[in-house]
Amino acid sequence: MVRWLSLVCCLGVILAPLAYAAKVDGVRVWRAPDHTRIVLDLDAPVQHSLTLAANPERVIVDVPKTSLKAPLGQLPLADTPVLAVRSSVQSNGDLRLVFDLKTKVAPNSFLLKAHGGMHDRLVIDLYDETPSTTTAAAAPVTTAPSTKPAATPSAAPTTTVPTAGNAAVKPAPQPASQPAVKADLSGKRFIVIAVDAGHGGEDPGALGPNRLREKDVTLMIAKELVASINAQPGFTGKLTRTGDYFIPLKKRRDLARNMKADLFVSIHADAFTKASARGASVFALSRHGATSETARFLAERENESDLIGGVGDIRLDDKDQVLAGVLVDLSMTATLNSSLQVGQQVLNSMGGIAHLHKRHVEQAGFLVLKSPDVPSILVETGFISNPEESRKLATPAYRKQMAQSVFNGIRQHFYQHPPAGTYVAALVESGATGGFERHHTVVAGDSLSGVANRYGVSMQRLMQYNNLRSTTVNIGQNLKIPAANSPAVAQVQAAPPTPRPQVAAAPRQHKVVAGDTLSRIASRYGVSVAALQRHNNMKDTTVKLGQTLKIPTS
Repeated sequence: MVRWLSLVCCLGVILAPLAYAAKVDGVRVWRAPDHTRIVLDLDAPVQHSLTLAANPERVIVDVPKTSLKAPLGQLPLADTPVLAVRSSVQSNGDLRLVFDLKTKVAPNSFLLKAHGGMHDRLVIDLYDETPSTTTAAAAPVTTAPSTKPAATPSAAPTTTVPTAGNAAVKPAPQPASQPAVKADLSGKRFIVIAVDAGHGGEDPGALGPNRLREKDVTLMIAKELVASINAQPGFTGKLTRTGDYFIPLKKRRDLARNMKADLFVSIHADAFTKASARGASVFALSRHGATSETARFLAERENESDLIGGVGDIRLDDKDQVLAGVLVDLSMTATLNSSLQVGQQVLNSMGGIAHLHKRHVEQAGFLVLKSPDVPSILVETGFISNPEESRKLATPAYRKQMAQSVFNGIRQHFYQHPPAGTYVAALVESGATGGFERHHTVVAGDSLSGVANRYGVSMQRLMQYNNLRSTTVNIGQNLKIPAANSPAVAQVQAAPPTPRPQVAAAPRQHKVVAGDTLSRIASRYGVSVAALQRHNNMKDTTVKLGQTLKIPTS
């Protein structure tokens, strides 16, 4: 009898830890525009099942061999479809969580392995029900979408979604409504800038020495940037996220495309292994590897965002066949060139208020920048791991100053390269730029005559406007570009005309610089691409840095 009791006691000691293989140490709730995310913090991986039930509407999650240690009474449920959360222990010892619902939802759940300082997590996403496909298709394409929410369709019958590890395929979230693009009375559209605040929700990003979180800094700067954009006639700024919630990297790009953005700007404030690392940076996508070790390191950190923030069914490599094909297309090259151009303008502007990590746009394989048709840049506003820069980023005045400097660079770019049919293009064409002064930063291959031709001004005006004594320009030199109504115009017109020697057959030429494309050069000189190809005996539209093109007279 004693031996039997001893055996029972021994088995009890062995089986006690196995009774509950895992514990739920915390429960957190995040609200996003199209769904609510509930996160269970675990001390070990678990299996689970999810059931959507009706009458009343509720979501039931069963987690075998798991105990609940976290309280449920103080969860922030006010703006969510969840009325209350209940827990119970089933007869077999399994943990059951019941989410009583106010409205119908489409649920999805998946597990996240421990990564980046985060424990194992069970993620439950409750997607707001979306309009039917037929309703969405019925909306006229040319009409700005209504701001009124669409009617909620009736829910499907009770559905059971068994899960083990990753759950069943998540219902596709409805894309964010395409914003109405503002236009002036002449019907000229405003340039749309999509501003993306990096990280959010489950993904805090980098942490500063004063516990300053990157996700908070980026959202505050992004909001300041949008305010600056919307204060400028001709521009519209839109945020990809407006609060503290997580958005997968690919969806951030998709939101920009749904907005019909002319530019995508992702705001960050990252950390490096050394606290001494400092300086603001601008990055564009690289198709051939990172341009520096720091660029590679930062890209790897940012690309881990989906692992930390939580994505159930999106592959991190993101190399689907459609995108792989587009990456080698000429349209991707043009987009990348535009990204480098605007990135350099932003970097130059930021240099007026912040130390720069590098004075040129760096490149690396940032997933968030892989949009084939929207020029995209990633702005590192500083290293949050640097005590001095972290202190600055914690102050509202510096964040506002940083946001304004980013917009100054964006505005400079679009006044130099305004998209056709926009309000800004109309201003530039008429010369009525409202006192805004265009600038040009000299790059390799530039000449004063080439810059003058590019902006449609005479070389004499350009020299006078910049107090130049010769036609020599230096790489990195900043030239002010006179507008049609600038004081220099009156001075030049009042001066007696300088007789020009009649040199016959002096063909115009253009030397290709970074960012040039054949179509852009043709547009600049008012000729067709075909005429430019014929005049230069070109078999295709490819141009190379330093290449000299002859410009036909008509």
